[in-house]
Order: sequence, then structure tokens, then C-alpha cells
Amino acid sequence: MKIITYPTVIYTFIAVLLLTFSASTAAKKRCKPLLAKLHHIQTMQRKGYSLKRGETLRVKEDKARDKWWQCEHSSLASFKVKYGKINKKSKKQSKKKKLAKNSIHYSQMNIKTSQLVNKVARFNQGSAIVIKAKYQGDKKWAWLQFYQQPIKCQRPKNLNVFAYCSEDKQQQQGVFEQKYNR
Repeated sequence: MKIITYPTVIYTFIAVLLLTFSASTAAKKRCKPLLAKLHHIQTMQRKGYSLKRGETLRVKEDKARDKWWQCEHSSLASFKVKYGKINKKSKKQSKKKKLAKNSIHYSQMNIKTSQLVNKVARFNQGSAIVIKAKYQGDKKWAWLQFYQQPIKCQRPKNLNVFAYCSEDKQQQQGVFEQKYNR
């Protein structure tokens, strides 16, 4: 029977610890781009979007999370077997195709918008814009003397109070019109 000495146990423990640590460190380094992609998708989700865009982002997030999780918890060989390796050339070629497709779309869109702009009536900026109050001159002074704004209408706290204030002002205007025109 062989006797195991204390230093042998320590060296074995340190060797196992180093192998475990180096494997997890390599996995973290290998999976860092996948984690960055997941964080980017989550950032886009925190911004405003439509229902359809939200569903698309949710699907993308699920796929990115699964891919990152598999990368973190599997060996490099099994990860490559499951997801494959993306060639840089094919990625560049697909970007070029996408850019060409987008440029065609945007050029067609610019033609449509230029046709639409020609049909829209333009705003006349040469003339002055005049905004008039409901009452002018002496009638305005009479209205200011007549109108008694309730205290709660100075700063309405909710929609019900605001509606009440609008109705009260209209009622007072009706009474004012009757009295002023006599």
C-alpha cells in the first residue's frame, strides 16, 4: 500500500484548481462577444419600440442568451459543433449585399418622398401670423373685471378639476355675454 504524503495532496489540489480556473477563464474570454451582443439587445429593449419590433427583440434576446449560456457551459469543440464558425469573408459579403439592398430601397424611397413633397401645399412664410384673444379693448377689461376664477382652478391637480374649471369658465362667459350685450 502506497502512502500519500501531505505535499502530494497539496500539489494535486493546486493542479486541479489551476486547470479549472484556466478553463473557465478561457470560456469567459471566448464567450465575451456573445455576452456583449446580449447586452446590446437588452439595451435596445429598454428604448421605445413598436409591438412587432418588441417581439423581434424578444426572439433575438432569447437566441443570444441561449447561445451565450451554451458557450459558458460547454467546451469549445462542442460549441463549434452546435453553432459552427462564422467565416469573416462570408460576413463581409453578406454586409455588402445588405448595403446594396438598402441603397436600392432608400433610393426608391427618396423618389417617392420627392414626388410627395411636390404635391403638398407649402406654408406661406411671408405673411404675418395674427393671434387674437376672445375679447378686445374695453370688452376685454370688462371680462377681466367680471371673471372670478375659483381657487382650485389656479393649479388643477387632476382631469376632473380641469374639466370643472373649463365648464365654469364657459358658464361665466355665457353670463358675461348676456350682461355685456344689454
